[in-house]
Amino acid sequence: MAATTFYGTGRRKSSTARVFLKPGSGELVIRGTSLEKRFPSEAVRMRITAPLQVAEAADKVDVLATAKGGGVTGQADALRLGIARALVAFDGELRPVLKKAGMLTRDARIKERKKYGLAGARKRFQFSKR
Repeated sequence: MAATTFYGTGRRKSSTARVFLKPGSGELVIRGTSLEKRFPSEAVRMRITAPLQVAEAADKVDVLATAKGGGVTGQADALRLGIARALVAFDGELRPVLKKAGMLTRDARIKERKKYGLAGARKRFQFSKR
């Protein structure tokens, strides 16, 4: 990528997003597909574009991104964090605004591992007295 491209990595659950930001007209492309095709749900799309709305940069930058692993929600939140981090790289003065909106915080909640002797992470097998 050229020197006018800014990068941000986002992670959530088991999803990882790589986001490349460059000055442009507001185009969003995720793995070669438009945002509307990749994420049909309006609520999820709003969640992804939230950092651009907060920073008022929706029509000033083009976003090229990849999202791997996990499901729709994990990928959406990973993209959100990646876009926010790339916006900070693009313009450092946006950091306090994005920070206040909670866009730069990594959601550390991940799946708890299964323990031996149990049915899942915490679920136990049915107890039988006799």
